[in-house]
Amino acid sequence: MTDLPPLVVRALEPGDEADWRQLWTGYLDFYESSVSEEVYQTTFSRLLGDDPQDFHALIAVQNGQPVGLAHYLFHRHCWRVENVVYLQDLFVDPDCRGTGAGRALIEALYDIADRRGTGSVYWLTQDFNEAARKLYDRVATVTPFIKYQR
Repeated sequence: MTDLPPLVVRALEPGDEADWRQLWTGYLDFYESSVSEEVYQTTFSRLLGDDPQDFHALIAVQNGQPVGLAHYLFHRHCWRVENVVYLQDLFVDPDCRGTGAGRALIEALYDIADRRGTGSVYWLTQDFNEAARKLYDRVATVTPFIKYQR
């Protein structure tokens, strides 16, 4: 086994737009979805903004190259005084899967949540996303909830 260069997880920066766009497009492609150019631009701008109601982003970088991303949101919860964190998007480049990038992104988000006094981090995935669920089963507890949507 070859040693991989250290993986760094950091906040999204303004200079990351092209790499972020490529990673997020990969995520959208996986879910057979697409968004307009306006959504790309608006989302990137919001991810870099300072509105606490907006989403934030983490980027996993290995050997100077972004290999994964996580989009997350702190929000209020009626059953808790403290906020909870929703992890909306988690993606690792297919060529970099199995390197620990997905776990590192989740653990970095756990650290951010803990520092902000937020114990609960949650996300959704499709039931047939078996590769991702192997990781999720190691770092979190599956719940019995079913999503409904209008």
